[in-house]
Amino acid sequence: MTRVVYVNGRYLPYAQAGVHVEDRGLQFADAIYEVCEVRAGALVDRTRHMERLERSLAELGIRQPMSRAALSIVLSETVRRNRVKTGLVYLQITRGAAPRDFPFPRSGVSPTVICLARSLDGAVREARASAGIAVATMPDTRWARCDIKTVMLLPAVLAKEDAGKAGAQEAWFVDRDGFVTEGASSNAWIVDRDGTLITRALGHELLPGVTRRTLLDLLSREKIPLIERPFRVEEAIAAREAFVTSAFGLVMPVVRINGVAIGDGHPGDLTRRLRSNFHQVAELCR
Repeated sequence: MTRVVYVNGRYLPYAQAGVHVEDRGLQFADAIYEVCEVRAGALVDRTRHMERLERSLAELGIRQPMSRAALSIVLSETVRRNRVKTGLVYLQITRGAAPRDFPFPRSGVSPTVICLARSLDGAVREARASAGIAVATMPDTRWARCDIKTVMLLPAVLAKEDAGKAGAQEAWFVDRDGFVTEGASSNAWIVDRDGTLITRALGHELLPGVTRRTLLDLLSREKIPLIERPFRVEEAIAAREAFVTSAFGLVMPVVRINGVAIGDGHPGDLTRRLRSNFHQVAELCR
């Protein structure tokens, strides 16, 4: 469990950590975040997470609270204090606390910085990957800037809840034209009958996943063909393989979509190979 939380320059016991009641992250979801895998006590793809964090801050006009180097120290120290070897570290930055009003505060407001780290059972993750997960599709009801990693996650929360009720572990959002955009907390991929990987090209409709980006490096190294384009649910169901990518799930096989088996209903050979080789190209930072 989480033992220590970093809040605005202080490392506090979990039970004592908190923010101001008028923090804009709490009242307006006026905040961004990053989640980074911890592997053997090291941060996976830290540089790319910091790059995406800086982009999100810039898109929302939130001032960067400290340098990238200082934020990296906060991440590593939070991991160390929580004795995390396998798990996740979560970093959130809000615009800060100010009397509640829709316009941005004009002066005297410092961003709020929160960081926590949590151990997770790697064996549970590997068991899930060995079996594969089920996906349920949902209409995409989110806002038009899903490329910014904000804390405005209520549509994803509701989709995950509905997916769980349908016996699935992840939800795939589907746009008005019937194309899959991404998962509630992951990027979506399929493998067609010819062995070509297909995933939607980046745009405002989906998050530029760090795991997605690193997987592209692996595909390039291993000369695996890739097409970045939208695909429909029907195409995904007819695919040879399917999977999702995320910080802790990594390359997670999808074996059922809306209750229909994908391929032979087991994790595909290419998906398992990509999962096995992923950390060969990922950055590890201590």
